[in-house]
Amino acid sequence: MVKTTQSMARKRLEDVDQDKQFWYSDGRVLQNLSELAVALKEMSDETFCHHSSEAKSDFNNWVRDVIGDDKLSRDLQKSKTQAQAAKAVADRVIWLKSKAETR
Repeated sequence: MVKTTQSMARKRLEDVDQDKQFWYSDGRVLQNLSELAVALKEMSDETFCHHSSEAKSDFNNWVRDVIGDDKLSRDLQKSKTQAQAAKAVADRVIWLKSKAETR
């Protein structure tokens, strides 16, 4: 297991490059984990189900492949509901922010 450094935490909180943004089915765009946390709390059930089902794992794939956060990706994969996914992302953002602020 790789220990998350201050620079890694900062990088995971940054906006991604434009070509790596997450476009979700209702046309909105996500640029970072903080936006994902808010989006998961506010998006419709239909939008959530479109991106997260037994056949699709768009959120955890984006977090793993673009953000580079394997732990959060696994937590999202384990989430059974939209509320659980939103909490997992919000908790991780808080943790990453605290890690990014340490010396």
